[in-house]
Formats: sequence, structure tokens, C-alpha cells
Amino acid sequence: MKNIDKRFAGVHALKGVDFDLYEGEIHALVGENGAGKSTLMKALTGIFPKDSGEILYLGQPFNPKGPKDSLDAGIAIVHQELNMMDHLTVAQNLFIGRESMKRKGKGWLLDEKAQNKRAAELLSRLNMDIDATEKLANLTVGKQQMVEIAKAVSHDLKVLILDEPTAALTDREIDDLFTIMRDLAAKGVAMIYISHRLDEIGVITDRVTVLRDGEYVGTEKTSELSKERMINMMVGRVIYEEPKSHSMVAPDAPVVLKVSNLNAGRLVRDINFELRKGEILGFAGLMGAGRTETMRALYGADPSTGIIEIDGTPVLIREPLDAVRRGIGYLSEDRKRYGLAIRLPVSDNSVMAAYNELSPTLLLSLKKLEDTAAEFVDKLDVKTPSLQQLVKNLSGGNQQKVVIAKWLIKNSKILIFDEPTRGIDVGAKSEIYSLMAELAAEGKSIIMISSELNEILRMSDRIAVMCEGRITGFIDIEDASQEKIMHLATQRG
Repeated sequence: MKNIDKRFAGVHALKGVDFDLYEGEIHALVGENGAGKSTLMKALTGIFPKDSGEILYLGQPFNPKGPKDSLDAGIAIVHQELNMMDHLTVAQNLFIGRESMKRKGKGWLLDEKAQNKRAAELLSRLNMDIDATEKLANLTVGKQQMVEIAKAVSHDLKVLILDEPTAALTDREIDDLFTIMRDLAAKGVAMIYISHRLDEIGVITDRVTVLRDGEYVGTEKTSELSKERMINMMVGRVIYEEPKSHSMVAPDAPVVLKVSNLNAGRLVRDINFELRKGEILGFAGLMGAGRTETMRALYGADPSTGIIEIDGTPVLIREPLDAVRRGIGYLSEDRKRYGLAIRLPVSDNSVMAAYNELSPTLLLSLKKLEDTAAEFVDKLDVKTPSLQQLVKNLSGGNQQKVVIAKWLIKNSKILIFDEPTRGIDVGAKSEIYSLMAELAAEGKSIIMISSELNEILRMSDRIAVMCEGRITGFIDIEDASQEKIMHLATQRG
């Protein structure tokens, strides 16, 4: 790709970007949200046309009119947000539009048996332990991701683009994915690997290309590029990721939340913990440990039993509205589904939880709502052209800030952050970290779920570790290490 340029209304998304890819290599494409990574890949796969520049594929000019053109040519993309049908089986998803058929009389019928056999052979060839006849909805998100990759590979691929492929995978599933990627590379398939997880880039890629603000910064061999140098190329400044060395919570800080004998479903069993004013309590554990399920039960999103006390007083939380009224705000790991109305503007999303407080009468004061939204958008440094910008057009980091603004405007004193930096670039991560630290210093209390141990160690004053639906131990940050966390995360209660 040579001198690729692309403009949208008011945005110069790509400014003469260069990118090249060798046969059989795994090439990382990195940069902050909004750097132009996805735009470059969409130009390559024909999702929209480039404005200028040249694409050469196998030495010939390449100008796909749409994704089908690029797929027919052997270029496939696996998006971060999965594009499959939950109600169909794995085999049906793999070969949708390319079904196995058999003749019956003068017509043709679907041959499910042959299709299941094709799917099983493909999954076996990729060393994926997945039942071809299983309904997709019954698989974990990680397994669904594997099916998406298998679907791409089922075409005669020469180039595979993976956009944040490990965001929802467990460590074991990541290892399996990397094994598959190395096998594909050995067979000559070239891969473009987009990820914010910089440690993984050092493990799996051969070269790294960095974009910043729509411009090409440089390409380096992974073996010759340190993590610190990569970050500096991405953000143009030094970002420090030192773990927290001691708790920032005052010794006499009062308990604002106490949970006793909380049970819900099969993944939340006898949960007991306390949260103090100004504390960041990290919840660590492997995928499936029950951390999100625990917080959903606490928030009233799922039915539960147990005792919840706020400021020493027992409260009844049967639904999320009860939790909101008690001063609890929940930032879901799936912010687009549970945290935002993505087709509404920034202003509406910011104030939607606090209509009663901001306009207690039946008539909404639009000026007051607008002024309040503007105040918090400015306070949190949300990067948006205007308050009327649709939230779906913001970067992941700025969408997360809008969710935080919503709960701050509501004046929530307890904030539950579930995977607060998932899918967010390193620069925006640093901003979210700083914001969380400021909120805790102001007296807000935060529960943070994270699958990234570095994040847990950087932000937590104290760490609760879960395994198979139970809390297996607490670790003060002064004594915490990745080894101690993993020991408790694999210790059955």
C-alpha cells in the first residue's frame, strides 16, 4: 500500500500512509484509537474506497469494489465484533452461502451431513476442539472467535487480517490462537495483527508498523523494538506503567459497601467482601471465574440472595434501578450494549442517568442538560467535535469517558468498572487510569474487574481473587505479584 489517503466529513483519516506485507509473515499494525488502523484495513478490503494512493497485491494493481472482491482474491478480515448467527450451528456459520448440497429428484437439498463433515475436517486441520454440530450460542466468546477465524481460513486465503483477536480470549485460548497463526504462517498465509496488547505483539509478530493521527510513523522488526519505544512511537510521549507500590486508602476510611453471603446462579457462591471509601478494589481471576456475574448480582441485573449493606445500612437491590438509587454506577465490559445509546449524541448519553436530578419537573431544561454535559465532557477531556456528535463515531476510549461522565453526573459514590480499558489504546488507557485515581482521591469507591494482571497491579489498593465462583483470597497491593494472583486464581474454593 503506497501513499494511501482517505478523508471523511471533517476528518483526514489517512495521510499518505505506506504499508507492506511479506508472504508468511505476521505483521502488527498498532496505534492509538483514531490512528487510522481500521480505515487502512477497510481500504484494503474494499469496505470503502481510498481517495488516492496505490495498492499492489501479488505485484498487480488491486482496487476491490467491496469485501467480496477482496475475499475472492484471498484477503479476509476477522473483525473485533463477531459477525455470526447465534441460532445456527458451527458448520452452518462456517459455510453460510457456500452450503453443501445434494440432488433430490429435479431439485437440490441441503446436505447437512456432508456439511458437518467438511466443518469437522476444517476444525481438525486447525486443531480447534470445537463440535461442528454445536449451536454457536452455546460456545464461549473465545470459541466463537475461533469459529470466525476458521470461517476466514476456509477460503483460499493469502492474507488474514485479525482485529483485536485476543480481546475476549483466555490465556489458554490465546496460546491456541497463536499456535494456529504460526501454522498458517508456515503455510504461507500472511497476517496483519491489530492489537492494543503490546506484550502479545512481542510474542507473535515479525514486524511492527506504527500509525499516529492518520500518518505513517515507521516499521521495525519486532525483535529490535522495545515496548517502551513502540509506545513512544504510538503516542509521541513516554507513558509509565509502574505498578502501585502501596495503598492510597486512609487507614480510618469507612466501609461504604459490605457484601455478605452473596449467591447467584452457579457462578456466584458465598461472596463476602468490603469496599472502603476512596478504595480501588481489584477483582482478578481467569475467564469464567464469576467476577462479572458477581457484579451483575450486586447491581441487581441478575436474581441473587445475600446481604448488601451501604454505609452500614442493609439495602434491598432487586433491579439495577435500585442500585442506581443507592449510588452505584456500573460500567459494563460491553459498553456499546449496556453502557451507551450509541445512536444518540454525546450530550444525551452523558445526562441520561440523571434526568430526575437535573430536571425534577416534567419539563426538561435543555439548557441545563446541555451545560451539565458540556461541563463533564470538558472535565474528562472527551475528544469530540461537538456535544451533538453520535457516540458511535467516538473512539473506544472516548466512549468509555462518556459512560464515566454519565455516572459522575448522577453523582454515584460506588463505581463498578468491568474491564475498563478493553479495546482501548495505550494512550487512552493512561488517561482512564489517571481519571480512576483522581476519582478515588476525591472519595469515590471503585471495584475494578480486569483480565490484565498489569492493570490490576497498577491500579488496585487491594485485590480480591476469584476461582470457580468463589473468592479464594485477598492480597494487599504491597504484597501482590502476578505469581500470587495466579496461585489464588487457580485454587478452588
